[in-house]
Amino acid sequence: MSRPKKCRKVCSMPVVNMFSPAPLQEEIYVEPIVMTIDEYETIRLIDREGFSQNDCSKYMNVARTTVQQVYNSARKKIADALVLGIPLEIYGGDYIICDRKELPCSCCGCNSIFYKH
Repeated sequence: MSRPKKCRKVCSMPVVNMFSPAPLQEEIYVEPIVMTIDEYETIRLIDREGFSQNDCSKYMNVARTTVQQVYNSARKKIADALVLGIPLEIYGGDYIICDRKELPCSCCGCNSIFYKH
């Protein structure tokens, strides 16, 4: 029996949750690549905010190795979307929105609602 997934703390929901390449001449539907909210959060914290993987793991309340796996998965999805011209959609995962009572994260509009999608 596998261990249950631990919810990852995220600052807030993404402002934009869908990215897509400019439309081609032909209207062909392509299934979007799905990035989870916790994958998005690792990209935001590490690449945008400059957190180390260790700092990111402390903020998200998970092991550093978990952050490394989530971050690598997120980067692969971004690379696939850019290189292959596939839409990228951000939703789902097991996460909790931060309540701004723990580590400072420079977030705004947080609340303590639990999400499990």
